[in-house]
Amino acid sequence: MASTWQYGVLLAALLTCWNQTSMTTKTNDAFELEQQQEIELPIESIQQFVQIYGLVKDNYVEEKADDALFQQAISGLVSGLDRYSRYLSPEDYQSLVQYTEGDLASVDFNIVFNANTQQWEIQNLQTNSDSSKQGLKNGTAIFKIDDQELKKLNAEQVQDLLFGSIGSTLKLQQTENSATLTLVRNKKVEADIEEVRLENQVLVIKVKVFQQDTANEIKRLIDEYSATSRLKVVVLDLRNNPGGLLSAAVESADLFLNQGTIVSTKSRSEGDQAFQALPSNEFTNFKVGILINKRSASAAEVFTAALKEHGRAWVVGEKSYGKGVVQKLFPLPTGAALQMTVSHYYTPKGNMIEGNGIQPNQQYPLPLEMKEEVYLQQVAEMVLKH
Repeated sequence: MASTWQYGVLLAALLTCWNQTSMTTKTNDAFELEQQQEIELPIESIQQFVQIYGLVKDNYVEEKADDALFQQAISGLVSGLDRYSRYLSPEDYQSLVQYTEGDLASVDFNIVFNANTQQWEIQNLQTNSDSSKQGLKNGTAIFKIDDQELKKLNAEQVQDLLFGSIGSTLKLQQTENSATLTLVRNKKVEADIEEVRLENQVLVIKVKVFQQDTANEIKRLIDEYSATSRLKVVVLDLRNNPGGLLSAAVESADLFLNQGTIVSTKSRSEGDQAFQALPSNEFTNFKVGILINKRSASAAEVFTAALKEHGRAWVVGEKSYGKGVVQKLFPLPTGAALQMTVSHYYTPKGNMIEGNGIQPNQQYPLPLEMKEEVYLQQVAEMVLKH
């Protein structure tokens, strides 16, 4: 059992580190020094932390190493801020920096429907993969992903649940009463833009994620269609789009707007910014629709809100996810890093996206038994009427 004086040393060390951090901050920001008030140390909170640390160290049923306890404390501190901020181990950080923010990813296995058992099951899971280390195996039945029962979804909807931005997580439940597992989407997949040409001069463009060339690809598809026939409606399908690059969403929105704010960001540490549309009348001779669902998030919501609030697009589908944050990586000397929220997105009318999402002009989720092409045609007809 550790002695009281050892916890006293720990308290002194924490206070010393806090003081050094405060002094470093003040030295680096010397021009603000005169305007800053002295930072008050949360001595009582630090004392309480040391007390709790001692109780855990001495009384928990299993002996825990100091490093493990501190890692848990750090993870709890960051993850408790919001649903996106987290502490990244050196391994997780190195894995994340291999990719760009706009990359689309999936988990390290596939899911297929077993007609005999009438269940969705895991396939193509490799030995020693991240998911296998959590106890998953080929043939394991899956009950829920991200709180959605798979038996209530069609095949396309189930597959869409596996995809998201690189480094994002999904929650998986094997049975109704089993514990929830958290898996990281770390398998990069290609995310090409897809087009569907429908009757009545309708072009549907499915944007899976906003990447560096998204705006150029959207423009190319519209130009190619317009070169051969008259275009009445462009429907941008952003269902299950997890976001991607803010700059790509801004550039894409700018194609359809000729003035006004596209999005603004507000930050305590980074300052406030506003992104404006440039004057242009290039894409004004056709109607625009946007199709979203509850998994449309982040940059996809920025794009949707900009066109909706400027009256340029008719939005159909479901209320979007409500992820309106800008995150930043803070590398640490240990090789680890913090992934932390530093800004919030605001729509042209000043509405906060985080936690609220974007409401469609017309609620119309995909009916379970309806074919995709029929659904898209009906969405296009709704857009044509407005």
